Amino acid sequence: MAVHRTYLFAPGNHPRRVEKAFTLDCDAVILDLEDAVAVAEKPATRALVVEALKQQTGKRGYVRVNAWDTDFCFNDILAVTGPWLTGIILPKVEEAAQLIAVDWILASIERDKGMEPGAIDLIPILETGKGIANARAIAAADTRVKRLSFGAGDYTKDMGMRWTLEETEIDHARAEVVLASRAEGLEPPIDSVWIHIKDQDGLTRSAEKVRDMGFQGKLCIHPDQIGPTNAVFTPTEEQVAFAEKVVAAFEEAEAQGLASIQLDGYFIDYPIVDQARRTLGQWNDIQNR
Repeated sequence: MAVHRTYLFAPGNHPRRVEKAFTLDCDAVILDLEDAVAVAEKPATRALVVEALKQQTGKRGYVRVNAWDTDFCFNDILAVTGPWLTGIILPKVEEAAQLIAVDWILASIERDKGMEPGAIDLIPILETGKGIANARAIAAADTRVKRLSFGAGDYTKDMGMRWTLEETEIDHARAEVVLASRAEGLEPPIDSVWIHIKDQDGLTRSAEKVRDMGFQGKLCIHPDQIGPTNAVFTPTEEQVAFAEKVVAAFEEAEAQGLASIQLDGYFIDYPIVDQARRTLGQWNDIQNR
């Protein structure tokens, strides 16, 4: 399976930054047509983004288009979608109907270009009060969406909050995105960016917090954020070794008719074994990406 620890943003109208992004150790690159591109440059940047994606191989390439209610969204999607594209990042999603409409547009483009149906991934960013309030309905929409993402910057702006280093003010929104994802059978979501580029310790704390809340990765805005974030969302060798030990011991006990055991002072039953197997699966996916 694909790994989703780090999604690195790169401004679509800066060819050198785009080229560099695809050489880094992030799991995916997001070429931006939204916040990083001035309004006057947005239409011209579409062609630059497509050309850059066509030249890249071996790393997933997404495009963040402009929001559904802007004058740019439809033409962004129309211009950048093709076999060269991994997926669309759709910002400021507030209603399921928006996802359904974009899903239909993508399906039409795929059909017209002879692509496999559903080939283009679609990741919505929930980053307004209305979006969080409608998280359950958005997650439940019958679309190609496999995972949601959360945007703290626009969310705190929309809600009139102060985005603090501790981030306790957005705990409720993050929890709602995780719960909606799980309730509707989606993958764990992707968390917001960390805007304090020089604060590596703060980034690590933020990543550890959302990992423990149920997120599987973070959006990144600087190359220096990739390593620390990957590390947080990668099982350690000690965790992998213990997971292997748990699975082996439990399988041996299960063969003897036991469904719970003690191992190194831990109580082990099916939920703990399932978590151990998940750790091993995640490790295997990372090693084979």
